[in-house]
Amino acid sequence: MKPKKSLGQNFLTDVRLLKTIAEYGNISNNDTVLEIGPGTGNLTNALINKNPGELIIIEKDDKLSKLLHEKFEGKLKLVNKDILLFYKNLRFNKPIIVFGNLPYNISTKILVSFIKLENLNKNYKKFIFIFQKEVADRIIAQDNTKNYGRLSILSTWKMHVQKIMDIDPKCFFPKPKVWSSLLIFTPKLKFEKLKKSENLEHITNIFFHQRRKMIKKPMKQLFTKYEEVAKDLNLDLNSRPQNISVNKYLEICKIYENLS
Repeated sequence: MKPKKSLGQNFLTDVRLLKTIAEYGNISNNDTVLEIGPGTGNLTNALINKNPGELIIIEKDDKLSKLLHEKFEGKLKLVNKDILLFYKNLRFNKPIIVFGNLPYNISTKILVSFIKLENLNKNYKKFIFIFQKEVADRIIAQDNTKNYGRLSILSTWKMHVQKIMDIDPKCFFPKPKVWSSLLIFTPKLKFEKLKKSENLEHITNIFFHQRRKMIKKPMKQLFTKYEEVAKDLNLDLNSRPQNISVNKYLEICKIYENLS
């Protein structure tokens, strides 16, 4: 099966690595496992060998779906849908484990879509995702570093994130030009509740639109009495967006929501 560049398909082929990734799920026979974008089913096969209670795979590509149906008939549930259009329809009786060698072109959209879900920690046990290394570095970045930004803040808001390893391009077919990284996301049981997750997206968009500029401009854009808000939050208006902690962005968002 020839990978489609338009769908960002790079199939993971290293057998030893596939087994290792499956191990990180700590899968028991009571677990429901979901795999996003199984491709030709290489990771799927490793997941089947872990004997989950139920395995569901979601594949957008019609030809790949047909191949997967023929390959794994009777061993799993196959959904031939676009995950970005279907994820809100997923319903489970207990928290599930999600795997995905995510297409590079939509990987961040998939991650943010799950983060924004209500009751994330009640429906999902963990996410084991492969990203382009550059994207992974942005996800795990701490404040006061160059990679820190919107993805870091959104991810850390509701998830504990752990980097497991970097993955050599030669482990894929076709071989990408960049390295990848394996990350594990565990939903937090306690996190700052917001009225709408879109508000945090909106605020971080405004702040990091000009990440090298001082935060005075975005604060002025968000608040009429921006100097008072900055004083209440103990914010230095001469700071840059990357100097503001995740918790501080959440405080800014709470004030924004209360004033709106």
